[in-house]
This record gives sequence, structure tokens and C-alpha cells, in this order.
Amino acid sequence: MMEKSSVEIFDENYSIVRRKIADAAKKAGKREEDITLLAATKTVDVSVINHAIESGIEYIGENRVQEFLSKLPDYSPVHKHFIGHLQTNKVKDIVGKVELIHSVDSYHLAKEISKQSVKNNITSDILVEINVGGEDSKYGFSPENAKEGIEKISLLDGVCVRGLMAIPPICETPKQNIKYFDLLYKLFVDIRSQTIDNSNIDILSMGMSDDFETAIECGATMVRIGTALFGRRNYNI
Repeated sequence: MMEKSSVEIFDENYSIVRRKIADAAKKAGKREEDITLLAATKTVDVSVINHAIESGIEYIGENRVQEFLSKLPDYSPVHKHFIGHLQTNKVKDIVGKVELIHSVDSYHLAKEISKQSVKNNITSDILVEINVGGEDSKYGFSPENAKEGIEKISLLDGVCVRGLMAIPPICETPKQNIKYFDLLYKLFVDIRSQTIDNSNIDILSMGMSDDFETAIECGATMVRIGTALFGRRNYNI
């Protein structure tokens, strides 16, 4: 039997993912269009990405600066986000080229984004990353320090805090992530209710291929899906 092409894999998966998003949104008392599907395109060939865009994908997210820059000239029109860990020395390469930076995990990084944004006379939309499980292997503000961190970041010129992002600990089942998703949602609601300058908090980016339905049911407004759309990939390349 012939191996399926990357395009065929996407075509099969896309309708399934859309249906699951619609069902999860309904359970959460929302509409499908209330949830932003962001295709995580790490290691995906730009020809496949463009096919996905032609098929209805409106948002893509890249994890690696160099990979993003190499693909940038060839993307079809699409909303481009950066969703990976961002080093301060790479900020200058990203600012102005993406609509949203998901992974602002420290004041130090936010300060550099501010510096480069002011230099380019733009305002960069950002999400503040929360280390919701308190893991040493992950970046981000602790839930306890998130509000203080956001208030401090909001004083910087050239940035606008749009919401929160998190990657919960790996669990055996999606349902085990509920406590992390619930914690993040409560934090999101609490911070959104505050009057914080230079912020327009309306995005809660949580949930990936293995747990996006649970994340939506717990309040996610954006899900980052790679494997469930494009199949398993070799992340070492």
C-alpha cells in the first residue's frame, strides 16, 4: 500500500479536527468560530502549509526563528504567530514579522521586544507564558507571579499584552490536565478583569493535539495543533 502524502494526511485530519473543535465549543457554550485554530507548522514544508491555508487554515505558528525566516518569503497570505521559546538575541529577527508572540516568559524578554518594537515604531502583541505546572524544564511566570509580571510588562512601550499561554505537564490522559487548564482560565479571568494599561486581554492560548478538546471545554480561546493536523514529524531535523 502506498504511503500517504503530507497533503493527503492533512486533508484527512483537517475535517476531523474542525469537527472536534466545534463539538468541544458547543459543550463549552461557545460557537466554533469563537475558537481560533492555529496550525503549529514546525518542520512542515511550506508547500504543505500553503495547501493548508488554501483549505481554510487562517493562523499558523512557528517554533524556530531560522525555520520561520526561511519559509517567510513563500507563505501564502496568513496570520503568522511565533509560538516557540524565543531568545533575546533573536527578537530583532521576529519583531514586525509576526502578529503575535505567544511565549513571553520573562520581563527580560518583554523588555527586549519593547526595545525592538520602539526602534521599528510598532506595537507588538504578546502573550505571557505561564509555567502552570511549576516544572523546572519549562519557561514562564508562576501563576502566583503572573499578575505582577503582567503589570510590570504593561509599563513597557511598544508592547500590548493580549493574554496568556501555557503548556501543561504531560499527563496520561487529557482529563488529567483539567486542573491545570482550570487554574489558567481562572487566572485569565482574574487578570482580564483588572484595569491594566497597554493590555487588551482576550486570548487564552492552551491546548495542543492531545488535549485541545479538554482545553476548549475549560475556556481556551485558541488551540495550537500540529500533529493532529500534519501527522507525526521528525522534530530533530
